[in-house]
Amino acid sequence: MADVFADLVGQEEAVATLRRAAASAAALLRAAAAPASRAAGPATPGPDAEDAYDELDVLADEFDTEPAGPDDPAAATSADGNPGAGMTHAWIFTGPPGSGRSVAARAFAAALQCVHGTGCGTCPGCHTTLTGTHADVRLVVPEGLSIGVSEMRALVLRAASTPSGGRWQIVIIEDADRLTEAAGNALLKAIEEPPPRTVFLLCAPSTHPDDISVTIRSRCRVVPLRQPPAGAVAEVLVRRDGIAPDVAGWAAAAAQGHVGRARRLARDPEARQRRDAVLAVPRRLTGVGAAFDAASALIEAAEAEAAASVAEIDEAERTALQTALGAGGTGRGAAGAMRGAAGQLKDLEKRQKSRATRAQRDALDRALVDLAGFYRDALTMALRAPVAPVHTDTAAMAGAGAQKWDAEGVLRRLEAVLECRAAIEANVKPRIAVEAMMLALWRG
Repeated sequence: MADVFADLVGQEEAVATLRRAAASAAALLRAAAAPASRAAGPATPGPDAEDAYDELDVLADEFDTEPAGPDDPAAATSADGNPGAGMTHAWIFTGPPGSGRSVAARAFAAALQCVHGTGCGTCPGCHTTLTGTHADVRLVVPEGLSIGVSEMRALVLRAASTPSGGRWQIVIIEDADRLTEAAGNALLKAIEEPPPRTVFLLCAPSTHPDDISVTIRSRCRVVPLRQPPAGAVAEVLVRRDGIAPDVAGWAAAAAQGHVGRARRLARDPEARQRRDAVLAVPRRLTGVGAAFDAASALIEAAEAEAAASVAEIDEAERTALQTALGAGGTGRGAAGAMRGAAGQLKDLEKRQKSRATRAQRDALDRALVDLAGFYRDALTMALRAPVAPVHTDTAAMAGAGAQKWDAEGVLRRLEAVLECRAAIEANVKPRIAVEAMMLALWRG
């Protein structure tokens, strides 16, 4: 790996910002370490010099905990040469799905923990952060529909501790838009009064109040990411994953800039089959009954995909919990422990059910994105727009639809798909939302 930002596709401006911040953070550590080094007397520099940074309580006085807004010039530069001027304690990474929000957050965390302060990608700090084993980097990935207050309070408490071995204590929250109101308030208090060596990295679709609270956003620096171009995604698939150029180009276009989904389409035959089934929906809508049948097929496919994706994890969790509670043991003590474990098993089942629901909605959303891409192609063809189609393999069918429905009819159908996505995100029952969408697609 060249450096930690190598996998952040098509985000040159964001990478430049994060590199400057990482360099400023390293300069801040060096500036804080200098007084302690002078007080300790002359010493021969050695590999343990980096460890001195991690033991300096004086850093609490040196670190500027005042939040820098995204438009604050002091967030990036400083006329008086303040070594930490490009760094702040709280960041929000925004962008559409697949733009690399979580990739950017992890890469930035690795750059902050890099012993060279550059994000070299090879030192222990970079390596352990990127592999998820660094002791001072906490990653919160919501498995259910939301992030609760109890989880956030425990995280904030842990984040307040001094780094055990790294340069910073870092908290990464993927899908910060899923924070409950109470969890958001707990996080806000920590961001308002941050520990001197703790950095919060939040990932959210946007800075809209529906995604992140205004008060949290006002105390963070925002790094906007854009949808990477299909050419950049294809280049990464060829270079990193060894995928044939023609397959990579097709997958990058079909995934609409979503790097992870492009990789899945290029390598997983089942993912391609699910996509083909979704793109066959428009020609199946021949009546009311067909519309309901198509809705049922879409829901069942999403449920099956979700069940397959979480089955192995669920079984491993259940086995581990039963073993910890004494399953398989003999004697009255073991039997009594298992009888008292019913509550813990019930809590585990509740968490797993929430995770399965989230997985189902994510699978359904991927299908809706594909369907929206089809109607987008039909709309551009109806308007004779000089743009390339998203789904090159169904371009002929999209062209036939454009002639049959005209631009206004295609636009109504595209809006129906987007409204379905919004309804599901607003916790409308997926089956109800999808059935309403299918009827709207049939009626036009």
